[in-house]
Amino acid sequence: MESKQLVEISEQHIKKHSQNVYGTLVEFQHRYQPQQTDQSSRLRRNTLPGTSATGFVEQTQTIKLIDRISNITPDHPLLTDQQHHLMTVLHRGLAIATALIDEFSKLTGLKQLQEDNARGTLENSLQQKFKSLLQTSAFISLHAFAEFIEFKYAQAPKRVSYPELILDIQLSSPLASVKHCLAQYYQLIDQYVKTDDDLIGYSVFFADTLLDELARFKGSLANVDNFQAYNFHVVADDFNVNGLERQQQRQKSQALTMTFKKPEEVVGNAIAKYQAQKLAKMLVCYDFKQQQNPFAELGGFIFTFMGDGKPGTGKTTLIQMLAGLLHQYCEVAGYPFYYENFGPDNIDSYQGKSGQNAKQFIRNIINPQVIGFGTIDDIDQVAGKRGDKQSSAGQQEVTAVLMESFAGSGTRVLGNCSFGLFSNYPENVDDALRQRASARFLIDGPQTQADYIDILALLLGNNHDIPTGDVELFASQQIQQLIQSNYEQHNLPQEEKLLDVYQQTVNQLGPLDSLEKLGHYLKNIQQADERFTGRAIKNITDAVKVRSMDFDMPDEWFAEPQLFLHKPYDEKLQMIKSLQQPITSAMVLQEVNRYADSEFRYAASSDDAYIADRVRQLTLEQQVQQQFANQQLATNK
Repeated sequence: MESKQLVEISEQHIKKHSQNVYGTLVEFQHRYQPQQTDQSSRLRRNTLPGTSATGFVEQTQTIKLIDRISNITPDHPLLTDQQHHLMTVLHRGLAIATALIDEFSKLTGLKQLQEDNARGTLENSLQQKFKSLLQTSAFISLHAFAEFIEFKYAQAPKRVSYPELILDIQLSSPLASVKHCLAQYYQLIDQYVKTDDDLIGYSVFFADTLLDELARFKGSLANVDNFQAYNFHVVADDFNVNGLERQQQRQKSQALTMTFKKPEEVVGNAIAKYQAQKLAKMLVCYDFKQQQNPFAELGGFIFTFMGDGKPGTGKTTLIQMLAGLLHQYCEVAGYPFYYENFGPDNIDSYQGKSGQNAKQFIRNIINPQVIGFGTIDDIDQVAGKRGDKQSSAGQQEVTAVLMESFAGSGTRVLGNCSFGLFSNYPENVDDALRQRASARFLIDGPQTQADYIDILALLLGNNHDIPTGDVELFASQQIQQLIQSNYEQHNLPQEEKLLDVYQQTVNQLGPLDSLEKLGHYLKNIQQADERFTGRAIKNITDAVKVRSMDFDMPDEWFAEPQLFLHKPYDEKLQMIKSLQQPITSAMVLQEVNRYADSEFRYAASSDDAYIADRVRQLTLEQQVQQQFANQQLATNK
């Protein structure tokens, strides 16, 4: 996992730029070329950033941002509370951005190049480097400025709609780029803002749009490696700039209105329930200052998992339990918790919109400033199989986004969030997307007689006088008593086709108790099912590492934060390492069988569904032919 060096930006450094920044907010001259607007009055971007496609003569405009904001309430002689707070945010955001440019200049040598250029002694061979460094520093200043606005207004209410806004981004130098950007912000206020509430909403909208537009340039920036290696932290605001990555993704602040379930209220589903409880504790081990999780570093973290089972077996209840545990742990620790579900309602008929919705969902959950839990319910309806003509364009867009987000070239697992993919029909999920779910939670519902007694008592409630009988209710739901026997069930495969592969391998090699023999078994599985690829092996080894973390962290750690959650990262890491268990061949074999069983089960269900559908089609075709023949016979008579 990538590790970044933490650099604190001092208050003294920020205050050094306060006066100059204030002067920019009071008044500056903006040189621009008039641009046409279309019927929607949106702000237009030039054909190329920094160039003109209109042919208009350059003009100069005086931008007095503080005066313009105060004029929103002309009957008020001073800035209102909301206006004053916004100006404070803008002022401090620009000062922090300028301080970051100083750090970038020191890291890259830009400061010396600027001094040489000012003296006229800059060598021709360094001109291009100087220009590219200025462009990157301009990007950093705009990026940090917009990030700070979103950070300070993370919980501000969002309007229903905004005009289409396309910004003209000019990356020439930090000061020129900021002024060009503020001039467009001024124009947005001038066109649309009528009240203080409008002012805050449009300011956050502007920052959000600016970050989206800046993302287009990130891949073409030069000399960013040094800056990317650092996580810059402003102590007074607890604000981070983590390289060029977007950190302060604005949350929609969804209120958790679901009914939380306690673990004992989840009947059956022993392994799934056990893993969900472990995952909840893993997630809150995330260290916000270091932006990493000991479990992610040690290799035992569940970033994505697939929960599958028949309708009515308890998928929703399991989600309610996991979200409830996370909500409880985060409340105790004082951590922000964010939950969001992505479902069929997020599929849009407009081209590209479904993909945008999926990207926003991913950004909301992976935001390193929160503990995030994202669910994709009925994923077989949300994400389409590639090549399936029955899948809509929107479903295909979602599949592409999820595949890239869960295991793409830019995927970074910090350990602050997890995604659960749930389906009644996992065989209908794209094979490659399904394999990106590294853990499998089989949700099979109540199984034993005791389970059915417990679920009957649970659902009946207390408004009855029916005697309980000679049982102790919910005693069997204490999963610690069941989990080992559940794992041992996977000493042998459950699916008949996989069992044949296993028995053939054992007959040939004997007990599968070495890496060589286990490797032979994996190869034999691949020969029986070509979809059993290297990614399947990775998912199995990830599950094995989770099993090596198969220990109970004391409940007191999550009830009293000072005992564990609020300790320094390195200390938490060592506390977890001390509990880690060694990996055994039996553990590996069980996880191979668990994962392969699920894949063979999906394949069998998919084949059965296909056969049933083809039989139905052929039967209907025969009936049509018979009815047509009968009609022809009647006509001929």
